[in-house]
Amino acid sequence: MEPLTLVQRNAQNARLARYAHRPLAFLLLYIRRHPLAHGVILCSVLAAVGCALASQYAIKHLIDVLGAGRHHPGPLWGAFAILVGLIAADNLLWRVGGWVAAHTFVTVTGDLRRDLFQYLSGHSPTYYAERQPGMLASRITATSNAIYTAENTMAWNVLPPCIAVLGAIVMIVTVNPLMAAGLLSCSAILAVVLFRLAGRGSARHHQFATRAASVDGELVDVISNMGLVRAFGMTLREQARFGTTVKAEMEARQQSLLYLEKLRLLHAVITALLSAGLLGWALWLWDQGRATSGDIVLVSSLGFTILHGTRDLAVALVDVTQHVARLAEAVKTLLEPHGMPDRPNATELIPQGGQVDFENVTFAYPRRRPILDHFDLHIAAGQRVGLIGKSGAGKSTVLALLQRFYETQGGQIRIDGQDIASTTQESLRHAIALVPQDISLLHRSVYENIAYGRPDASREDVFAAAREARCADFIEAMPDGYDTIVGDRGVKLSGGQRQRIAIARAILKNAPILLLDEATSALDSASEEAIQHALDRLMTGRTVIAIAHRLSTLHHFDRIIVMSNGKVIDDGSPEILRNRPGLYNELLSKQHGKATLHLGGKKVDEQQPA
Repeated sequence: MEPLTLVQRNAQNARLARYAHRPLAFLLLYIRRHPLAHGVILCSVLAAVGCALASQYAIKHLIDVLGAGRHHPGPLWGAFAILVGLIAADNLLWRVGGWVAAHTFVTVTGDLRRDLFQYLSGHSPTYYAERQPGMLASRITATSNAIYTAENTMAWNVLPPCIAVLGAIVMIVTVNPLMAAGLLSCSAILAVVLFRLAGRGSARHHQFATRAASVDGELVDVISNMGLVRAFGMTLREQARFGTTVKAEMEARQQSLLYLEKLRLLHAVITALLSAGLLGWALWLWDQGRATSGDIVLVSSLGFTILHGTRDLAVALVDVTQHVARLAEAVKTLLEPHGMPDRPNATELIPQGGQVDFENVTFAYPRRRPILDHFDLHIAAGQRVGLIGKSGAGKSTVLALLQRFYETQGGQIRIDGQDIASTTQESLRHAIALVPQDISLLHRSVYENIAYGRPDASREDVFAAAREARCADFIEAMPDGYDTIVGDRGVKLSGGQRQRIAIARAILKNAPILLLDEATSALDSASEEAIQHALDRLMTGRTVIAIAHRLSTLHHFDRIIVMSNGKVIDDGSPEILRNRPGLYNELLSKQHGKATLHLGGKKVDEQQPA
C-alpha cells in the first residue's frame, strides 16, 4: 500500500475519531468500503432463503399433485423437478455467498487493523503512559474479532431467519390471510420485547468486555516483567493476583451469558406456544374443508420455519449485542482523540545545520507543577552541549520536548529557526538521532534493529555502522550473526551490547541533531573507551545534546549547561566550570574525590574515582 500523505492521514484520523462512540456506524464504515462484495453476499443469502421457502411451497404442490391420483404423471414429475431444482439452487447459493465472504470479511479485518494501528501510533506519550500495552494490543484484536464475528453472525444467523420468517408469513397468506396477519403481529411484538430486554443487558456485556481487556493487559504486563517478578520472589503472588483477575472476568462473562440464556428461554416458550396455536388453527381449517392436505404440510413446515427462525434470530441478536458491546468498549478506547496531532498547515522541517533554540518555554506534566518555567536555551549548529543536574532538574524533559513528545504550555522551540510545533512530527524526528539510556530493541534480527535507523541503507552501510559502534565482533560471534533474533526488547543481549546496537543505529541514521541520554551508562570502562571514540566520530559536524551523570564523558564538549528546578543556573565550557564554585564543581569533586590510603604507616592522599 502507498503511504498516506499528511493531509490524507489527518483526514482519516479525524474521520475515525468521529466513530469513538458509534460502534455500529464504525462497522458500516468498513462494509461500505467493499460494496460490490457485500452486495453479492446479500443477494446470495436472499436468493438462498427464497429458494428454501419456495421449496416448502414446492413440497405442498407435490403433495397436492399426489392427492389428485396417478392419472396425471406429467404434473407429478414436473413438481418433482421444481423441488429438486430449488434444493440444488439453495445449496449452491449458500456456497457462492460463503466463498465471497471468506475473502471479504477477512479483508475487512485487515483494513480495520491497519487503520487502528495507524491511528493508535499517532497518540501522544501521555496516552501510552496511562495504559497497558497488552490492553491496547488486545483491544485491536478484540475489535477485529468482534467485527468479523458480527459480519458472520449478521450474514448467516440474523439475515436468513429474518427473511425466512417474513417469507413464511407471506406464504401463509395463501392459506389464510387472517392467520398471516396474526403471525406478523405476534412476531413484531416478540421482536420488540426481545430487543428491549437485550438492551437492558448491555451493562453486563460492557463489564465483561472491560474485564476481558484487563486480563489481557495484566497477562502481558507480568510476562514482559517476568525477570522482575522472579527477582523479588513474587511468582506465587502474581499467580494469585492473576487468578483473582481471571475470576472477576469469569463472573462478568457468566452474568453476561446467563442473561442471554434467560432471553433464549423466554423466546423458546413463546414461539413453542405460537407454533402449536398455528398448527391447531390449520387443522381446524382442514376439518372445516377450507384447507387441503398440502396446506396442512405447508403451514406445519412454515410454522417450524418461524419457530426455528425466530429462535435463531433471537440467539443471533443477543450474541451480536455482546460482540457490539465489546466492539464499543474497544473503539471508545482506541479512537480517543489524538492529544497532539500535526497542525493542518504543518510543513516539513528542513534541517540547515541543527541550531536549537528554547524560547521562554513553560511546561508541566499532567496534574503536576511546571518543571520548566520560562526556560531559555540557545545551542549553535554543530555545538556539543552537555546537560547536568540533580534528578528532577528537567534534563530529560528538554530532550523530550525537543522531540515533541509533549506540547509546551508556553513559548517556542525552534530548529534552524523553524517552530517545531508547526512542522510535521515525522520530519522532525528524521532530523534527530537518539541514543537513550533505556534501549528499545524490537523482537527482530540484529540487522533489522541497526537498519531501523535508515531502512533504505545498504548492507555495507549497516555493517560499517556496526563496526564504528564496536559491535561487529560480538554480532559475528552469535550463532546466526546479523540474523540473530535479539528477543523481546533485546533480552538476549547484555546491557552494553544493547547500547552499542543503539549507537550503531544512530550512526546509520546520520541525522544533524544527536541526543545522548546516558549513552555509555551500561558499558564497562574498557568498552566505554572504545565506544567513546565511535561517539566522537559520530558527533563530528553535528549538534549534540547529551545528558550524563558520568562527567568524564563530557570533558571534550563545547559547553556544559547546569540545570536546577527547570532553570539554567550555570553555563560554560568544562574548563571554566571546573575552576569556579558551583554544582558542576561539586559533582566533579564527588566523582573524583580524595581517598586516604595508609602505606607504610603514612597517610597518602590519592585522587580516585568514586
